Amino acid sequence: MSFTKEDIVNYRLGRARETYSEAELMLNGKKLFATVNRLYYAVFYAASAYFVQQDLKAFTHSGLKSAFNKELVLTNKIPTSDGQLFNQLFSFRQDGDYKDFVQFEQAQIEQLFPRVKTLIDLLENLIISELT
Repeated sequence: MSFTKEDIVNYRLGRARETYSEAELMLNGKKLFATVNRLYYAVFYAASAYFVQQDLKAFTHSGLKSAFNKELVLTNKIPTSDGQLFNQLFSFRQDGDYKDFVQFEQAQIEQLFPRVKTLIDLLENLIISELT
């Protein structure tokens, strides 16, 4: 089966929204490592949808982070603070997945939710606006 670029973009945006919802469930269950992971992946999926739409390739997480900063932050398509948010989520996920004795505070993670939601919405709006 073959998929169009639009199919892939829509699929990844759907994954972003679903993964954000998973983060909410993980937070409610006080699973902070899983929450951080899901928040990172929610933005990852939305950003990867944008890059598919733009025909830009990023094959690794580090590559996507670099492209995010280069193509979105440095071009002022998104605010610097949103670039910092994505970089922070990237670091949190790396730390939570690969370092020992990492601790996250629930209040710290809760504060990320509205910012992540706003960033996902912004990426989706960029995709829509750049279609026209």
